[in-house]
Amino acid sequence: MRYSALSILAQAFSGNRDWKPAWREPDPKPHYDVIIVGGGGHGLATAYYLAKEHGITNVAVLEKGYIGSGNVGRNTTIIRSNYLLEGNEPFYEMSMQLWEGLEKDLNYNAMVSQRGIVNLFHSDGQRDAYARRGNAMMIHGVDAALLDREQLRRMMPYLNFDHARFPILGGLYQKRGGTARHDAVAWGYARGADSRGVDIIQHCEVTGIRRGPDGAAIGVETTRGFIGCNKLALAAAGNTTTVGRMADLELPIETHVLQAFVTEGLKPVIDQVITYGAGHFYISQSDKGGLVFGADIDYYSSYAQRGNLATVEHTLEEGVALIPGLSRVRVLRAWGGVMDMSMDGSPIIDRTPVDNLYLNCGWCYGGFKATPASGFCFAHLIARNESHPVARFLRLDRFERGFPIDEGGKGPQPNLH
Repeated sequence: MRYSALSILAQAFSGNRDWKPAWREPDPKPHYDVIIVGGGGHGLATAYYLAKEHGITNVAVLEKGYIGSGNVGRNTTIIRSNYLLEGNEPFYEMSMQLWEGLEKDLNYNAMVSQRGIVNLFHSDGQRDAYARRGNAMMIHGVDAALLDREQLRRMMPYLNFDHARFPILGGLYQKRGGTARHDAVAWGYARGADSRGVDIIQHCEVTGIRRGPDGAAIGVETTRGFIGCNKLALAAAGNTTTVGRMADLELPIETHVLQAFVTEGLKPVIDQVITYGAGHFYISQSDKGGLVFGADIDYYSSYAQRGNLATVEHTLEEGVALIPGLSRVRVLRAWGGVMDMSMDGSPIIDRTPVDNLYLNCGWCYGGFKATPASGFCFAHLIARNESHPVARFLRLDRFERGFPIDEGGKGPQPNLH
């Protein structure tokens, strides 16, 4: 349906009273085939693919807040598949391919922008490590190019190429990487799941997990009463440890805050996503003109969606060292995502020792970019009780078996020396 400027203005003054909700607001049923705890991107994507790919529609997504109030609306929107290790690269490339067809699949504008991503390097050793990563990407059929200093200077003349300690020597470039609109991704998956019969139940906090005489999960206690299920799936991001303890699970993850920032709107200047190899700093420019950036987690455990000023200072120092002109730009606001950090920096998609209980967690820095593949693979696991081939390395018991996927979540950070 097309709208005229006058009709849009009239809707604005009417409080949008004639707009239809994108999804229903159902009351919870007494029982579902599958309950998914967590209405973020991963939980909604899982529900969508359960319905679309496996025909399982008697599904409830339980969200303690509103859709988009968690990490899916609190990130820096980056999508990429420039990983090194076999346990990660095929998985994130699957996600990248799903991103490329997502808007058509959902019939929803998620503002996927494949503007390219560049990982900068500052030493010979770091260049060799990035060349290795690029070769690993190409082995898996993923695009990668190693750019030299002059190629980068033509693309990004505003960078500080002659930093006394960390001069920029080049970068690893993935042209297909970029950004997507984080809240639009949540809304698109929510609408898609709802249209296939999934119940999305907001403001419904899980307060306990009920187990049967044999120890299997049979449902959840919530602020809206008990809801039974055949299968229970946890996709609660930074709150996974809290929910896991309700089933006596002690998980190999910790919860930390990851802050992000946005500046006042500027004319277009940064065309790509840039990551700073001298530190964990990343930046892009939104369609509204604001510069969106972040750096490291706050190095203490917290469930709060806010961080402290030491990390703000650290982030801004790295940003100005990379782009001196940032010192003259106003930061408008900051926010914090609650990150579930695994011991090896890579995610977990697996069954748990509790029957009928499934786990999706440990996303560290990689949660948003993994949203489509995470949902697709988690739905596969729930429906078939077996791991999807690209997620076969993401087992919960890999730490006990001595098979960690040691890639730091943010991609390899080679030693600068």
